[in-house]
Amino acid sequence: MTDATAFASRPATPSSATAPPAPPGMGATVHAGGTCFRVWAPNAQAVSVKGDFNGWDDTVHPLQRDDSGHWAIDIPGVGAGAGYTFHLVGADGQARDRIDPQARQVTNSVGVGLVVDPAAFDWQGDAYTLPSHDQLVIYELHVGSFNAPEPGQPGNFDTVMARLDHLQQLGVNVVQLMPVAEFAGDYSWGYNPAHPFAVETAYGGPDGLKTLVREAHRRGIGVVLDVVYNHFGPSDLDLWQFDGWQQDGKGGIYFYNDHRSSTPWGDTRPDYGRPEVRQFIRDNALMWLRDYHLDGLRLDMTLYMRSIGGAGDDDLPDAWALMQWLNAEVRQHHPHAITIAEDLRDHAGITAAPDEGGAGFHAQWDARFVHPVRALVITPDDAQRSMAALREALLFRYNGDAFRRVVYSESHDEVANGQARVPQEIAPDDPGNWVARKRSTLAAALALTAPGIPMLFQGQEFLQAAWFRDDVPLNWAQCEDFRGIVQLYRDLIALRLNRAGHSAGLTGQGCAVTHENEADNLLVIHRWRDGGPGDDVVVVVNLSAQPQENYAIGLPAAGRWCVRLNSDAQAYADDFGNAGPAELTADAIGRDGQPAQAVLSMAPYSVLVLSQPAL
Repeated sequence: MTDATAFASRPATPSSATAPPAPPGMGATVHAGGTCFRVWAPNAQAVSVKGDFNGWDDTVHPLQRDDSGHWAIDIPGVGAGAGYTFHLVGADGQARDRIDPQARQVTNSVGVGLVVDPAAFDWQGDAYTLPSHDQLVIYELHVGSFNAPEPGQPGNFDTVMARLDHLQQLGVNVVQLMPVAEFAGDYSWGYNPAHPFAVETAYGGPDGLKTLVREAHRRGIGVVLDVVYNHFGPSDLDLWQFDGWQQDGKGGIYFYNDHRSSTPWGDTRPDYGRPEVRQFIRDNALMWLRDYHLDGLRLDMTLYMRSIGGAGDDDLPDAWALMQWLNAEVRQHHPHAITIAEDLRDHAGITAAPDEGGAGFHAQWDARFVHPVRALVITPDDAQRSMAALREALLFRYNGDAFRRVVYSESHDEVANGQARVPQEIAPDDPGNWVARKRSTLAAALALTAPGIPMLFQGQEFLQAAWFRDDVPLNWAQCEDFRGIVQLYRDLIALRLNRAGHSAGLTGQGCAVTHENEADNLLVIHRWRDGGPGDDVVVVVNLSAQPQENYAIGLPAAGRWCVRLNSDAQAYADDFGNAGPAELTADAIGRDGQPAQAVLSMAPYSVLVLSQPAL
């Protein structure tokens, strides 16, 4: 589509007076002498700003228009904290008050904007840098339900901070926040952004988020934010028909006004081909990284950016070009930040380099892992477990790089919308029983030992049951009730990050399934980075209700092999059996295509992690 064709149905920009000199930037830009207000409203007949500084009188401060459809005024003496809103006379001649599309803070989703000075926050020397992608373990959380202060109130950034020590002790080094842009009401998953540049008031606003990031960084924990660019709103959405112009009753200047507008969340898909909308989204992405010191972005459901109906047809090339641009801008301006896509269609182009036609994301959530792994542990019938399916889930990768995928057994999507937490799916009547504990932790062990970037969902480490709801907080009493299971997660994370120096292979690209026993539901996985003692890791998985006795497996080298983790250890639960060896001696006899072999025993529904002592 040519530019002329793309914009043929849009209204022409009338000529106008030139706006006065003012600092660059959209929205309310604070400077030494006051605040500059600038807004894009190409079809408005007149725009003014009213607020605390002029008695909310819409006649005192009219904005001047430039030839690009932007309106601006510089008002001396206005500083951070001032309330304001824009008053527009639209293309239809009607007057309307609109919250600034780039307001950094609002009183509430239907209130007014507040002037914010992004440079005023004291970062106290924060200079955190995200580790390399092979060293990441992500913990996804929802601010409102992670740690609620009391019944009937949503959690906030302060209550999340109160649990940062728990996350640090658990060993995760990235927190991924579900969306925090201002939404309608106080309870929401966050995927209905009413004001994309503002931080949810009920959570603590801009300074609350900045404080959380600063304190997380002090504990060695990066923060990645979930952002929503596949639609805006749909409720409390001042962007809708912002300056009065629209076609066919649709959304106006920020949205497609034809069949491309349609999403599962209404006719609210942004117009990715319009330069001002592209800039709006780009500025939003970089704002989070620059002003909030965030360490990355996870883009929600990119499938509905690139595809009109979600069929994955890439029928919105404007969206593909936008994703390429966003990723290029992030890499240029914030080279240590990570961008993650939720696409869930096994599309290798999502993580391919832009010069290869790809969208350029660093990683994407991997449906090829989560669905088979959940099925393997949830099904009650051992005969229905497929080791071939598990092998494929372990070996799959995008663009030949294991760390271009995020692997998990629980996420906010996987434990809601008709599905529950893994322990609940396994044992609906008693999600804390032996079988639920055994098989749910087996799924976690697979995610934390598989090639990829592993991710946990809030409360997974203490067997949070039922399903995810934004108004039902985690039951933190279970953290003590299942303290052994929490320790199992800690031990798995420590192995994944090679904190003791004898499991480097779990940070590497190398992965091979060396032994596959479909009849007995047993799989042996070899992981490595460079190979050798302290590097080669062998993971033995028993997905059967039956124990294994005197079972011979191949190993990468002869000699002493230490059991670094046994998920059946009684340290994790009093009713676990503690079955299995503390170490093995491998003989130089070939087996399973490996140069050595050893004999072991192991418990039902268990994992053993083996490695040789480092030299």
